[in-house]
Amino acid sequence: MNFAFWLLKHLAKLPRSAVLMLAKVLGLLSYYAVVPRRKVGEINLAKCFPELNEKQRQILLKKHFYHMALLILEYGAYWYAPAEKLKSWVRYHDKHILDNALARGDKVILLYPHFTAFELSVYALNQDVPLISVYSHQKNKDLDAQILHGRHRYNNVFLVGRTEGLRAIIKQIKTQNAPFLYLPDQDFGAKESVFVDFFGVKTATIGGLGRIAKMTNAKVIPLIPTRQADGSVDLRFYPEWDNFPTESVEQDAQRMNDFIEARVREQPEQYFWLHKRFKTRPNGEKSFYS
Repeated sequence: MNFAFWLLKHLAKLPRSAVLMLAKVLGLLSYYAVVPRRKVGEINLAKCFPELNEKQRQILLKKHFYHMALLILEYGAYWYAPAEKLKSWVRYHDKHILDNALARGDKVILLYPHFTAFELSVYALNQDVPLISVYSHQKNKDLDAQILHGRHRYNNVFLVGRTEGLRAIIKQIKTQNAPFLYLPDQDFGAKESVFVDFFGVKTATIGGLGRIAKMTNAKVIPLIPTRQADGSVDLRFYPEWDNFPTESVEQDAQRMNDFIEARVREQPEQYFWLHKRFKTRPNGEKSFYS
């Protein structure tokens, strides 16, 4: 692990063009070498894009492996590069939407789906905006310590452990003058989820967005990062949602999934396809991944 940290630290010193080229090589190698994750990606894309043929999905998945490789290689920059360098790689679009909400004193939930440029964008945004976020502790203690150190590099973040639960999140939102960065689009099991459509597939979807918005009277402002060809990122803020939440957890979860699906269709190679998003199935339905 110490060697990995050393390597990432030195990668942070490489020219940007060299890191992008290295990501292309590593991404292609990983596509062929990391077979279990490639198969997960193949299944996800087949479920979500049945209109594409196998060759088209293969091309899409190879592009995705490039973006995932770039995400990993950039961790050295997230942790060790000068803050101003990270900031220079990210361009804001319509950030006034968030600024205006905070100026009014509104509580804000930033709906932030799992796109591959999410880490770089957060390390730039957190320089300007304090953030509340949920953190999942890592099994490896050295890695856990390094990630936590990186998260706190600007002394401008309030972390809630995933095991602390909803009450701890609500407390932070109510007491801190900071938006809550919320990444709900992964499979957290059936207990706290509802089954609603995502790309036409019944998907276990956490119902927390509507619940948290209702309990804190927070505005929901979606936030989407898009990687450009030169490695930079456009970070776009979307208008706050009207008439949200409703009285229906299912309706709120469906609205969230519909929004995420629309953004994924705009840049499908940059969404997290290697996660078993459809792992939890309705009762009696066979696993997609077995």
